[in-house]
Amino acid sequence: MNMHVAQPTPVMRELRVSNDLLGDHEALKEAWERDGYWFFRDVLDKGVIARIRQVYVDYLVDMGLTDPADAQARYNGADYTHLPINSNISKLNEAKVHKLLHEAPEINAFFQKLFGTDPFWVPFTVHRTNPPVADRARSRFDFIHADGFYNEGLPFLICWVPIDVIDEEVGGLAVVEGVHRQPSLHKRIDMKIMPIQLEDVPADKWRRTTYRPGDVLIMSLDTPHSGLSNISRDRFRFSMDTRVMPMGDNVPAVGSIVRVSDTSVTITDGADEHRYAIDERSFVRGHRGDQMPPADIPTRYAPGDDVIVMAEGGHVVNMRPQH
Repeated sequence: MNMHVAQPTPVMRELRVSNDLLGDHEALKEAWERDGYWFFRDVLDKGVIARIRQVYVDYLVDMGLTDPADAQARYNGADYTHLPINSNISKLNEAKVHKLLHEAPEINAFFQKLFGTDPFWVPFTVHRTNPPVADRARSRFDFIHADGFYNEGLPFLICWVPIDVIDEEVGGLAVVEGVHRQPSLHKRIDMKIMPIQLEDVPADKWRRTTYRPGDVLIMSLDTPHSGLSNISRDRFRFSMDTRVMPMGDNVPAVGSIVRVSDTSVTITDGADEHRYAIDERSFVRGHRGDQMPPADIPTRYAPGDDVIVMAEGGHVVNMRPQH
C-alpha cells in the first residue's frame, strides 16, 4: 500500500538579531543585503502588543474556542472548523485592528529610528490565531513563498509581529536566509504562480527562533518564508503580518474604486480622484494572488472596493485589495 509520508522539517538555526545595528544605517544595509531580513528583540511597546492580544482573545472567546476566565487563552478543545482558513480573520480586518499597531506613537517611534524617516503603513494586514493542528504528522510548512512574486512593483517590507510567545511547537514563521539575491525559487505556469517546493530550498538556510511580544521580524519581498503548523496541545499562534515602507516618493496610492474596466481604474482617496491605465503589463492581483488577465478585472474588482495601487507614469504597475 502506498502511504504519503510527510517530508521531515529541516533543523533550523537561530535568526540573527539586529538590535546592535539600530542607528547605523550602513550596517543595517549590509545585514539586509546579506540576510534578507532584520530581526529585533524587545523593541515594540508591550502595552500596544497586549492590547492587540486582548482583541484576539476576545475573538476566540466569541468563537467558543477559549474560556474568558483563562488568562493564558488556551484552546479548550471545542470544534474549530468554523474558524477561517489559516485564521486570516476578516472580522478583525473589518474592525481595522491593524490601527492599534499602525497608529501607536510608541510603535512609530521605533520605525522612525530604523528608517531615519516616518513609516508608511500599507493597509494590508493578516491576523492569525492558528489553533493546534489535528494532523501532527503532516508537513509543518503551510505555504513556502516569497511575497515579491505576488506583488510585483509594490516595494513594501514584510513586517511580522508575534502577539504572544511562539515557541518551536506553536511554530510561527521560518525564513530562508540569504537566498533573496538569487533567482526566484517560484515557478510560473502561464500567469499562475506556483508555491516554492521544500526540496528546492537549501535545507541549511532555514532560520527561526522563539518569538516573544515586543519582537519584530522585517523581511525582504524576495526572502522565501513559511508559516509552521502549530503542533502544541492547547495554545494558539497569535501573530500579525503587516506591511511597511519608509515614507517617500514611491509610496502607493490608497483608496476606493470609483470606476474600473479592463483598461483603467479610477480611485478616490476621499478628496481627489486619480485615474490609472491598465494593460497586460499590470500585475492586478486575483483571488489566489496570481496575476489577472485584464479582461477578468471587472469580475474581481468593483466600485467601492478598497485597493492599493502602485503606479508609474499614470499606469498601474500593481493593484491589490486592502485588508
